[in-house]
Amino acid sequence: MKHFILAVGLLSLAGTAFADGKSCEELKAEIAAKLDAKGVAGYSLEIVDKGTEAGGKVVGTCEKGAKKIIYKQG
Repeated sequence: MKHFILAVGLLSLAGTAFADGKSCEELKAEIAAKLDAKGVAGYSLEIVDKGTEAGGKVVGTCEKGAKKIIYKQG
């Protein structure tokens, strides 16, 4: 749980900083690399349209805000 809170906190701050200049797949790969480096396991990242309710924590936006990356534990 400690890793989850730390990872989500860091990604909340950093995720939107990458939003405009990167593709969704590139941003998703960077977020996954950061989570893996922190030792977080058993998670999934999903790219969805901005208006879609996906039931997780938004950890990044991409395609100039048209899509978001959702983090789910488990």
